[in-house]
Amino acid sequence: QLQLVESGGGLVQPGGSLRLSCTASGFTLDSYGIGWFRQAPGKEREGVSCISRSDRTTYYGDSVKGRFTISRDNAKNTVYLQMNSLKPEDTAVYYCAARQYYYCSGYVSIQDMDYWGKGTLVTVSS
Repeated sequence: QLQLVESGGGLVQPGGSLRLSCTASGFTLDSYGIGWFRQAPGKEREGVSCISRSDRTTYYGDSVKGRFTISRDNAKNTVYLQMNSLKPEDTAVYYCAARQYYYCSGYVSIQDMDYWGKGTLVTVSS
């Protein structure tokens, strides 16, 4: 069974950092492009970042550019989202998603992905 599991969410003060992990089970991530998405209360799910399977290309939304970094460790079957300088508006449930052979060339949308995790909650508050 193909499964993605996010971890690393929690409560952090403004200006703080968190690192989210997305670990796959039932399949290997090395042939999959990965996207990170988030959904704040009352808002639609939006694409935050993505990374191609070969790690050659990445994308960041304007609201997170310069603060978030996506990376992958295929040996650990895991993709990471390092989040620095967090702001209250980053508060959301964060999801990772995957599609085989997906090439991250720009904005990543929900329709681009086939497999989804259940999400991890990030709360930025003092």
